[in-house]
This record gives sequence, structure tokens and C-alpha cells, in this order.
Amino acid sequence: MALTKTDLGQRAFKERSTLLSARQRSAFIMFDGVKSIEQVLTASVGLGIARSDVDQMVANGLLVEAATSAHNSGPVAASLPVSASAQPAVGVEARTSRSEPQPVGQRTNQERYAQAWPLATKLTAAMGIRGFRLNLAIEAAGGYDDLLALLPKIQAAVGPEKAADFERALKS
Repeated sequence: MALTKTDLGQRAFKERSTLLSARQRSAFIMFDGVKSIEQVLTASVGLGIARSDVDQMVANGLLVEAATSAHNSGPVAASLPVSASAQPAVGVEARTSRSEPQPVGQRTNQERYAQAWPLATKLTAAMGIRGFRLNLAIEAAGGYDDLLALLPKIQAAVGPEKAADFERALKS
């Protein structure tokens, strides 16, 4: 079964609502109405996303089955709690057509971010305590541009060879 974002989900994501944890936000962007839940869970295994996280996003009205209207606002739309620092995510773009596959080499920044973020966290996690601050910076990265700005720091910390996959994910 494939899930897609609701209007409420998009708004919660942009406003950095407390309905989505940082971990859930990273998985949320991968739900495009095409990928199955299992595909998203597999792609986000390094983030610690569990089926219960997906179930919670569905229960909160942030995701719906792809065949269901994506404009469903869900039962909690009127009482959307927003964090104190509600700012739109930088570099996160909503795709207007979720059913059309992107041609090779023409990925959106959102797709690049979704692929690169787990790679970056894996690289810094492997550094142990030395990579702690860099890992925090990656966790705070709100979008593609923030992650791209961290590329030189990650390359300096782990070396260009180890960071090659991360760089490719960001730039291809």
C-alpha cells in the first residue's frame, strides 16, 4: 500500500508541527503516493523509523492511502499544534504531480535530501563522539540547502572518499 501526504501533513511539515518528530519528518518526505510503506521503511532503516511511526502519522491525518484524496485534512486539522519556532523548511519543495516518475538526473531537491540525509547520519555516527556535533548539525538540517552546506564539513571529517556517496546523492 502506498501513502501520500495530506494538506494537513504538508502544513504540519512546513510549520514544523509537534505532530512530526525529527525522525518522522525525514520519513514523511519519502511518502509520495508511489512508494509502498515497506519501501519507505527500508529506505529509512538507518533513521530508526518503525511501522508504529507510520501508523501514528496516518492516525494524525498526515498521511492517507494514495487512492484516497490527498486533500483530506484529517480529524485534527483545527487543533494543529505548532512548535514555537514555526518556520517553513528550507529547500523542501512539494511536487505537483505525484504519479509521474521523474526522469533520471532530474530529481527534486526534496528527493536528493531524502536520499542524502541517511547517508550523512551514517557517516557521522561511525565517527563516534568525534562526530557528535556534526551529527547534531545534520539532525537540524531542515532541507536540501542546509545539508549541502554541511558537505564540506563532512568531507573534511571523514575524507572525500568516504563522503563520495553522500556527495553523489546531493548533487546527482
